[in-house]
Amino acid sequence: MSSLKRDLTKGNITKNLIYMAVPAIMGQIARTVYDIVDMFWVGRISSAAVAGITIFTSILFLVWVMSTVIGTSSVSLISQSFGAGDKKKTAEVIEQTLAFKALVAVITMVFIFPLLRPLVSFLSDDPEVIGQALEYGYLRLMFLPIMFSSISISTALRCVGDSIRPMYLMIISSILNIVLDPILMFERVPLLGIPGFGMGVRGAALATCIAGTVAFLLGFYFLISGKSNVKISLRGLFRLNPRIGRQLILIGMPNGVEMISREGAGFIILKLISSFGTSVIAGVGISYRLMGLAFMVMMGIGNGAGSIVGQNLGADNVQRAEKTAKTAVKLGLASCLIFFTLVLLFGPQIIGLFVTESDVIAQGSIMLRVMGLTCCFISVIFGLGSAFSGSGYNKPFMYASVIGRWLVQIPWFWVTIKILKLPFSYAVLGYLAADITESLVITIFYYSGVWKTHKVVDSQAKAAS
Repeated sequence: MSSLKRDLTKGNITKNLIYMAVPAIMGQIARTVYDIVDMFWVGRISSAAVAGITIFTSILFLVWVMSTVIGTSSVSLISQSFGAGDKKKTAEVIEQTLAFKALVAVITMVFIFPLLRPLVSFLSDDPEVIGQALEYGYLRLMFLPIMFSSISISTALRCVGDSIRPMYLMIISSILNIVLDPILMFERVPLLGIPGFGMGVRGAALATCIAGTVAFLLGFYFLISGKSNVKISLRGLFRLNPRIGRQLILIGMPNGVEMISREGAGFIILKLISSFGTSVIAGVGISYRLMGLAFMVMMGIGNGAGSIVGQNLGADNVQRAEKTAKTAVKLGLASCLIFFTLVLLFGPQIIGLFVTESDVIAQGSIMLRVMGLTCCFISVIFGLGSAFSGSGYNKPFMYASVIGRWLVQIPWFWVTIKILKLPFSYAVLGYLAADITESLVITIFYYSGVWKTHKVVDSQAKAAS
């Protein structure tokens, strides 16, 4: 594959970014199609099932904190090592990332398992919603180590310039999910009329777990066999390197704080908006899944840009790194404007594809339109933020999240809901206010230029491959 031979430190910046981003976007499209299809089938069970999965998803985001810490650190460590030409160090960092991810996932799983029921009950007092969330959630937690490691495999491949294989992994996983969902969820598979397993939301969870496991095994094969730009060793997975371990924790720690801030705020906000009833929670859940259509492009561009920035900083080419981040903003903003136009014109019709309850459609379309507008500001966060993830200078994410979520978003929701008693259509504007604030903070830090001199690996001459 020609992508494996592409030197991201040379050539046209826009072409390099598109070359890295398009496969990531295609993979995200496949994942988003699955998310939408998954929510379509879950919506056929009940709005309580949709609300239950929405609640568990908010809890799951809190669980991903340590995975995010290690994963974010690995982006700068892997890409800069590879850009500097040190393939031995690159392979070692990948090995340590996978080992630490698996260890942390097991610890997290053991810790969160007994807390799941209290956390779900805190967010909803509807017995049916609680039951659906627990049925779905317990099964998802059991596969946490596989899910943690699977994401790191795709990150590692992307950081060494292999943008194609992560796309394959995502597409295969999503297709398998789509096929398994109705078979495992319903007693009789819709459209086909053949017998199914009738597992309900547990079937949706199991389909996700099976598909994730297959993606992990395939990705692991690519790395262990040397089919990609780097080859890891099985022995290296069982030999922890304290120095790299400290780097994986410390470099990404600001992102851990950022995620705790973001998801903690989201947890509180979900509790606040739950006072509007199950229809609002369900509408919010559907809107978030649909937001994946915009996020898939921004994440694809941001992930590709982060890898390119890291490789260019490793090769001491700061100017190319800077141009890459700015180009990422332009591409992301263009895609978000298209998405915002669609949801502005056809919001209710889009939500109506998944549920029939008029209240859910009304509330969900309000949420979807507001989130469509926020995408324009999130594109700035993803684009300029690629400079931070590629350099390993991650403090701006932490500051932006704390300021945007805790000083703007939570007060907004609290005042509109608890004090002013305003409808959901006013409260939901808190999402927009927070993302505008975060984009401003990220922009200020980007133009401060500190990230340009922040490198996590020593500059080296290009080593022979």
